[in-house]
Amino acid sequence: MTRKQFTPTLLVIAAMLGACSSLPTSTTLLEQTRSDYQAAQNNPKVAHYAVLEMKQAGDALGLANAAASNNDSTEKVDKLAYLAKQKIALTQEVAKQKSAEADVASAGKERDQMRLDQRTNEANQSRAIAEQAVGVAIAARDSAANAESRARLAERDAAASDRKTQDAEARTAELEAQLAAQLADLAAKKTARGLVITLGDVLFGTDLARMNPVGMRTVQKLADVLQQHPARTVLIEGFTDSTGTAAHNQELSERRAMAVQKALHDMGVADQRVSMRGYGESNPIAANDSNENRQLNRRVEIVISNANGLIAQR
Repeated sequence: MTRKQFTPTLLVIAAMLGACSSLPTSTTLLEQTRSDYQAAQNNPKVAHYAVLEMKQAGDALGLANAAASNNDSTEKVDKLAYLAKQKIALTQEVAKQKSAEADVASAGKERDQMRLDQRTNEANQSRAIAEQAVGVAIAARDSAANAESRARLAERDAAASDRKTQDAEARTAELEAQLAAQLADLAAKKTARGLVITLGDVLFGTDLARMNPVGMRTVQKLADVLQQHPARTVLIEGFTDSTGTAAHNQELSERRAMAVQKALHDMGVADQRVSMRGYGESNPIAANDSNENRQLNRRVEIVISNANGLIAQR
């Protein structure tokens, strides 16, 4: 082969190597995340109940895809893909929770309608009996006496029904008081959403999602109480102060909420009884103008449901 023939061959090989080096970076985790995102897109519950969370997940995946297209390091691509994967999982969880709440609310309306229909029927029956009693009274004194006896019986039944209702309400109040007493050591506060336990920043490592031993003991106390009240569910909400980027704060709030969720799981609380959300630096309880106030904003709140397992949304 002459020098002139050899030179074009080298140019072809160099061009092929250059084309290979320009291929986007891809990793197994990124491919899994893309697959998870597609599954979330195909979930009709996500489109109905978790539009905002799905947008945040799509934005996060877009960052990972951009890093892959820019041929960034696999470490950077995997880090961004992991964050996107967590947001996709959160999207699915929010859709699942809100769908379940909608199902419960629908079931509750059906029960209320059934009760209303039953009471209406009972009222109609009582009115019919009363009208019959009036007619019988006009026809004969003895029949009137029988009608009066039936009326007294109906009154006794109504009184007995009222007593059962009062007993049930008293039992519910007793259980609520018992639960509040059991959570007194955890400084649970009664709010419009239910009993709320706050885990302060001091129970976590600095800027970390890992709980320290004191935090784990606190969660263990909550797990013990939940085992005694199997109908109760909890919603774990993570918050941060405004220091740092919004993305970092959002991630930290989610990871801290997940840490508490995992701890409850490891302590025997069923997964379907525990939901979580991260709010980042939103919903502060104090101004972010001092170390003390910022520490108050770095927290995890655990909302305990009512006796029917329902929790009012924020």
